[in-house]
Amino acid sequence: MSNISTPFVSVIIPVFNDNKRLKICLEALEKQTYPKNLYEVIVIDNGSDESIEKVVEPFEQAFATYESQLGSYAARNKGLSIAKGEVVAFTDSDCIPTQNWLETGVNHLLSIPNCGLVAGKIEIFFKNPNRPTAVELYDSVTFLQQKRYVEEEKYGATANLFTTKKILDQVGVFDSQLKSGGDVEWGRRVYSYGYLLFYADNSKVLHPARSSLEQLYKKVTRRSGGIYQLNQLNKDNTSIPLLIKLIINMLSGLRPPLRSAVRKSYFNKKLKDNEQKIKVFMIAMIVHYFDSFESIRMQLGATPKR
Repeated sequence: MSNISTPFVSVIIPVFNDNKRLKICLEALEKQTYPKNLYEVIVIDNGSDESIEKVVEPFEQAFATYESQLGSYAARNKGLSIAKGEVVAFTDSDCIPTQNWLETGVNHLLSIPNCGLVAGKIEIFFKNPNRPTAVELYDSVTFLQQKRYVEEEKYGATANLFTTKKILDQVGVFDSQLKSGGDVEWGRRVYSYGYLLFYADNSKVLHPARSSLEQLYKKVTRRSGGIYQLNQLNKDNTSIPLLIKLIINMLSGLRPPLRSAVRKSYFNKKLKDNEQKIKVFMIAMIVHYFDSFESIRMQLGATPKR
C-alpha cells in the first residue's frame, strides 16, 4: 500500500467482562498487514468487573479508556471522541480479525465512490467444528448475516465495520441510549444521506458461535429491547391502549412460530442434514418465546438489558 492510500486508522473496541477474548482480539490486531505506525487501537471498558489495563498494556498500538454510561454504543462514542484516525474501524472483543482485515477494509472504503461504510464478513466458528451444538447451529444461520444486512436491511454490524471521520461528522455518532440496534439505526442514517453501503467478503473477522441457551437468551433479550427502543424512536406506536396491546402480544407470543421455524431450519441451505435442521427448528421455537417474553416486559416499562 502506498502512503497516499494509507490513512491513519482508529480501531474501536468496546468491552464488558471479556478479558480473555479481548487478549486474542488484540493479538490478531497486532499482526495486521497494515503499517504499524498508521493505526491505533482504542479499547473502551464499559463497566467491567475486572480491569482491562493489564490485558491492553502489552500491545504497543493499543490503549484503554473508560465509559461509565452502560451500553456498547455509548462506549463506541467515547472511542470516537478521542480517535485520531481519518478512518475508523469497529470490531468487538470476541472477534478475531484476519491478518489483512484493516488493509482490505480501508482499500474498499477509499476506492469506492461515495462510500459511507464498508461492512466486512463475519465468519462464525464452532468450538468443535465436527459437532456443533443446536444453539451454535441456530446462531450461525440467524445472527451476524452481514451480507444480508448490507444489501437488504441497509446497515452493517459493528463487529466488522469501516467508515470515515468525515462521514461521522456529517451524519453523527451512535445513539448512546440504545443497548442494541444502534448499528441498525446508524447504518440506515448513513444510507438516508445518500451514501453507498458496501459488503466486503475479503475483509473478515472470525466470531465464536454462542453455544448455550443462556448466551442465546442474553442475545435475544438484548436484541428485543433494542427493537422496542428503535420502534419508539420511529414513533411506531398507535392509540391502542396498553392493555389491549399486551393481550394482542401475549396471544401472538403463545402461538407456535411454525412457519418461521420451518423457514429458518428446513429451507436453510447452510444446514447439512435433517439432524441439524431439527436442532435449529427446536431452538427457533424456544427463541420465539424468549423474544415474546422480553417484548411484553418492555411494554410494561422495563429497562432494556445490555
